[in-house]
Amino acid sequence: MSESYNVIAIDGPAASGKSSVAKALARRLGFVYVNTGEMYRAVTWQVLESGVDPKDMDAVRACIAEMNIECGVAGQQSTVSVNGASPGDALVGEGVNASVSFIAKVPEVRQRLVDLQRAYADRCDAVMEGRDIGSIVFPDTPYKFYIDASEEVRAARRAKQGLKDSIGQRDKQDTTRRNSPLVIAEDAHVIDSSHLTVDGVTGEIIGRLKMKGFLSSDF
Repeated sequence: MSESYNVIAIDGPAASGKSSVAKALARRLGFVYVNTGEMYRAVTWQVLESGVDPKDMDAVRACIAEMNIECGVAGQQSTVSVNGASPGDALVGEGVNASVSFIAKVPEVRQRLVDLQRAYADRCDAVMEGRDIGSIVFPDTPYKFYIDASEEVRAARRAKQGLKDSIGQRDKQDTTRRNSPLVIAEDAHVIDSSHLTVDGVTGEIIGRLKMKGFLSSDF
């Protein structure tokens, strides 16, 4: 697979800080920030809106087969709508939080969204964050980063956001699912954000990009 544009992959577990870092990095580089988690949440929202049990894989398969999923760009950020509607704040609602890991395990959901994610490389330079960007979506990109943090730090961040889902349970679901589990790509640069600011992590990534010759030394 070869990308028409540059893709910087940023993976990591829930509340590792990868979203904030990806946003900051995209702003600095003038790239589009692509939040793949929002895509899975949007699908989950529509599944719930349709009255489908998120644990019923056959029903979820039938539901997504009928969905019209559109992924675009507004300014420097990705957008997603399902059946013509944008879920907005519902993406972080308790129902979606509790169900998104079940939806993300369905192979047909993952393949549909991976295809949409890969399509971004045909239209823009992107900083794309998720859980399988470097390992599955863009395995050939030379710019891979894995942002991590201790479970305690991540749980505190999650609570500060007003989210009540279990970090430990989410980690187990993400790392043990059969399709595209959360893993560290072999050639990814790992950064522990437990005691770093967003600017600190972003600065480390910028430094690595310079070492790879992607950015000039005076960037």
